[in-house]
Amino acid sequence: MDRYETYYRTLYQVSRVVNSSLDPATVLEEIAQAAAKAMGAKACTLRLLDRTGAHLLASATFGLSKAYLRKGPIDVAKSGLDREVLAGQVVAIKDVGNDPRFQYPEQAKAEGIHAILVSPLSVEGKAIGVLRIYDSKVREFDPAEVEFLTAIADLSALAIENARLHQALKKDYDMLAAFEHRIFED
Repeated sequence: MDRYETYYRTLYQVSRVVNSSLDPATVLEEIAQAAAKAMGAKACTLRLLDRTGAHLLASATFGLSKAYLRKGPIDVAKSGLDREVLAGQVVAIKDVGNDPRFQYPEQAKAEGIHAILVSPLSVEGKAIGVLRIYDSKVREFDPAEVEFLTAIADLSALAIENARLHQALKKDYDMLAAFEHRIFED
């Protein structure tokens, strides 16, 4: 199977996952795994901004050790890479050990990470997080890979927004049901 067929099948698989579950943890974990495998990469993470917008928190991961994930917070102010991505750019770094935008180069080296491709997760033009692909080799990412990751990021953002809307709708429904119950009990 050529890589374009792999990308197509992965996009199909991811869109089905997004439509089949409103559990964001399950959906995002499946997306992370599918994206890494389709791109032949070492790992993938989906990181969402915390409420303050100052840190990116791992929401789903595939292929990374617990030690790497515990290396410290992704501080948006300190990570030039993530500032660029959250501003709407897809960023590729062919060797994270030689790029000052990457926040944890020593930990990446210990984890066997050399290259990274990062796409924003955006909802209605507002960044909510990032999708990262990690590779164990120093490499350039080509335009097809960038396009594929951008499509996966867009589907991921859609899944996150669907889950948020579902939770808000459920909360409103529960509140209305409780109100109606109180009215008819009196």
